Amino acid sequence: MDQEPNIELRNFLRSRRAKITPEEAGLTPHPGTRRVPGLRREEVAQLAGVSVDYYVRLERGRHLNVSVSVLDALARALRLNDLERSHLFRIAKPTRTRPRPLPPQRVRPGLRLLLDSLTEVPALVYGRRFDVLASNRLARALYTDFEALPARDRNLARLVFLDEHYRTLYDDWEDAARGIVASLRLYAGRHPHDPALAELVGELSVQDEDFRRWWADHDVFQRTHGTKLFHHPVVGDLVLGYEAFTPADDPEQTLGVSTVEPGSPSAERLKLLAGWAEAPRQQARG
Repeated sequence: MDQEPNIELRNFLRSRRAKITPEEAGLTPHPGTRRVPGLRREEVAQLAGVSVDYYVRLERGRHLNVSVSVLDALARALRLNDLERSHLFRIAKPTRTRPRPLPPQRVRPGLRLLLDSLTEVPALVYGRRFDVLASNRLARALYTDFEALPARDRNLARLVFLDEHYRTLYDDWEDAARGIVASLRLYAGRHPHDPALAELVGELSVQDEDFRRWWADHDVFQRTHGTKLFHHPVVGDLVLGYEAFTPADDPEQTLGVSTVEPGSPSAERLKLLAGWAEAPRQQARG
């Protein structure tokens, strides 16, 4: 009997094929008008050294016993980077499990103490699906008071797409938002049966056209470091570095720590932000 097609594999192969031109793949394009963006199926098959019929069945998600050597050849043919290659291998051989809730994540007391000890830069811990698990005072001052939100709403993806504040907080909102979508797509490859992810993706797809369009791109991405530009309503423009760390005992938690150049205008503005965040506490004590 015919097995259920691998939809994720089908869509990922189609999306990667559409993103590479014959010239980029080292092929001489045939004369005339091309009906598809990127490579044709027969061109991918040629580059990967497989028959056209085999590749067509694979792209339709019908060939579920694909070998490692074929996946390697496809990764080379489609010019996949290391992250995309790992994603291809993962979704090509999915686990046969039913959707089930994953156990809740908790931040270790020691990690929470570390977070609170970072008093001069924003820092937070987020888990699966960008759920914010813990944050220090400067992170709450920069983004939002996560602890004042209902638990379901403490999610960076929901906030970035559904809260208008974030459209102006990020100087390049599209770059930040697309990065979140691509990171969620990577997570989906690891946990295709996570019902909470299905709920999140469904909600964002219905409520935001940008999310719906970028989710269909099937891009994958994992931010480990970089620079983010903010425009905070209280202190103005901030240029902050970003470093991500993964605790050894829970690879699905990330400690995200901002950095700032000493003596820079952003460093001075962070100090102002820290003072602004501390003012209500001092007033409460008084």
